[in-house]
Amino acid sequence: MSLLLYLHGFNSSPQSKKAIQTQSWFREYAPQVMFYCPKLPPYASAAIDKLKKIIEEALPRRVYLIGSSMGGFFATCLSEQYNLRAVLINPAVNPSRGLSNWVGENQNYITGEHWVFEPQHIDEYSELNCSQIQFKKNYKLLLQTGDEVLDYRDAQHHYQGCEIILEQGGDHSFVNYEKHLPSIHQFLVNE
Repeated sequence: MSLLLYLHGFNSSPQSKKAIQTQSWFREYAPQVMFYCPKLPPYASAAIDKLKKIIEEALPRRVYLIGSSMGGFFATCLSEQYNLRAVLINPAVNPSRGLSNWVGENQNYITGEHWVFEPQHIDEYSELNCSQIQFKKNYKLLLQTGDEVLDYRDAQHHYQGCEIILEQGGDHSFVNYEKHLPSIHQFLVNE
């Protein structure tokens, strides 16, 4: 049985709308793919270490990635390291640029959990930055021009040569995401 890791965005959780939609779709239409959405800490080193452990325990089974926003950043790091197929939804390209707004005490959007972000945590993200995409065939991007959090053009440029679906309008959550789940599945499993 193959494994699909859904990587939620920064300050989100496995209870995010897209995570739940993805889990429901795969349960109904692709039950042979095991879905897992781990709870990711807001700290890059802790998150990437957790994800590497999950992947290394799953190998040699096939592992697929779907990453939204910061989850797309982590999916890129992992795809490049392990040569995995990944679908990225409005991904963060260079997240260390916007993280200074998070320094201090924060509260998770969904769970209400409190956490503290310090300047050295921004450095953790900088250290993970992937300056060049090596495995372009491994990526499918879903971008919407109306993303109010991230400039879609950053991803469009960074992932040039990868499969990119660019929709006009929308927002950071990626409006009508669930309509793309059949093509996401097809992209991931048809290598």
